[in-house]
Parts: sequence; structure tokens; C-alpha cells
Amino acid sequence: MRTLIALSLVAALSGCAISTQQEVEMGAGYAAELNRQLPLVQDAELNRYMNVLGDSIARIADTRNLDWSFYIVDSPDVNAFAVPGGFIYMNRGLIERATNLAQVAGVLGHEIGHVTQRHSVEQMQKAQRTNVGVVGLCIFLPNLCASQAGSAAIQLGAGAAMASFSRADEDEADAVAIDYMVRAGIDPNGVPEMFQILLEERQRKPEGLDTWFRSHPLEEDRVAAGKRRVAQYPPDQLIGLTRDTPSFQNFQKRLKALPPSPAAPRQ
Repeated sequence: MRTLIALSLVAALSGCAISTQQEVEMGAGYAAELNRQLPLVQDAELNRYMNVLGDSIARIADTRNLDWSFYIVDSPDVNAFAVPGGFIYMNRGLIERATNLAQVAGVLGHEIGHVTQRHSVEQMQKAQRTNVGVVGLCIFLPNLCASQAGSAAIQLGAGAAMASFSRADEDEADAVAIDYMVRAGIDPNGVPEMFQILLEERQRKPEGLDTWFRSHPLEEDRVAAGKRRVAQYPPDQLIGLTRDTPSFQNFQKRLKALPPSPAAPRQ
């Protein structure tokens, strides 16, 4: 799975590592711009549930005390992505395809893993070392540009460029998601199960999941790897972990009852 960032984030920091403060400031500015452009679900109850579920995983995963935010994008497309600093987005279409809480939590755990492992930040630093062209973010964050942290030049690349994570990054995000799930008391089988659902849908309707598979390459070996990781846990450690709840089913039912999503949202 790749963390979809609708415009590529690239930073040059005068040879210095990107601090957590800089990561949060950059991410907050970018999330604010995304929130102006994306059709986000505005239902307060749905958003409350999404943040409670996300926080239940993030508080286990996070060692930096980030202020996490979780958003539902009102799009029928299957997608999920993260922005550095703790901003996680999941499309309505993905949530509606899940059959239980653990499957949605698995996707959240994966995206949280991209943030906790700082995969996007590593990309920024690699781009700086290879002299990738950089433009300022001052049009979005004038206060940031005036600050010490704002000495970083941040690119929000033109068009719909997507950050591309290595296989190692994707594998690490899968692995930490399973760990986070177990520690949060949620059945980690949700991770490979969600992948399997999407693979089966691709076989039935190859054109139906174009957005997901463009940004989240997924093959059968990812499912098998997830199952192997779950099998490494002692069976008694997995007994009693949450797979589903009535509150999740009510959440999903409420989401499905919303008016149809607007056509062709920008991501």
C-alpha cells in the first residue's frame, strides 16, 4: 500500500534532519489545503466515531505525542492515505466495502504506520539529497515561512503526483499495523482480510478499483505475508480480540445512508 499524497511533498532543510515540529507544521498546512479541496463527510457522529477508532490505535503506536486527526472523504472510490504529522484520510468507498471493524482498523493501522515510521519524511530528505526541485509553500503557510521551521522549502508538486513508497516501506507499514492492532485489542486478521476483499473485487470488476491499485499496489503475496505475521503470535494472545462491534455496524449503516458521494472528487 502506498500513502497517497495528492501532491508530492518534498523538503530541503539545508542538510538538516526534519524535526517532529517541522513535520507537524508542514503536515498541518498541507492537511488544511486538502480539507479545502476534498469533499469531506460533515456528519458529526460519523467523524466522532472515526476519530475514536483511529485514536485507539494511534495512542498505542505513537511515541511522539502527535495530535492525530482522522477524516472520511466523501468519495465512492476505494482509497486511504496519510499526511505527515498525524493526518489520516479514508474514503467512504473503502469503509463501505469492509465487513467488520477489524478490516477498517487494519487500514488505519497501516496509514498510521506510515506516519510513525516517518516514511514521507524520509522521502523528503532523500529528495533533498538528490537535489529534487523545490518550491515554497509560503502561499499556504506564510507564518511557517517566517519561522525557523519555515526555512524548509516544501514542494506541493503540480498536478496529481503521488508519493511512491518502497516495498520495504510498504512491508514495514503492514508489519507495524498488525502489531498495533494486537496491542490495541483488535483482531489483526483484519489487515490481510481487507486486502483479500479488494483483490477479489478486482478480479470481478478490474476497472472498479483503479484509484486504489494505482496508489496501493497489492498482490496475493501481501495477503499471505499478513497471514504469516498473524500466525506468529501465540494463539492465546489472539483470543478475545475485537473483530466487530454493534457500534461499528451502526457507523457503517449511517455512512451508507448518506446521499450519494459527489462525482470525481479531487485527491
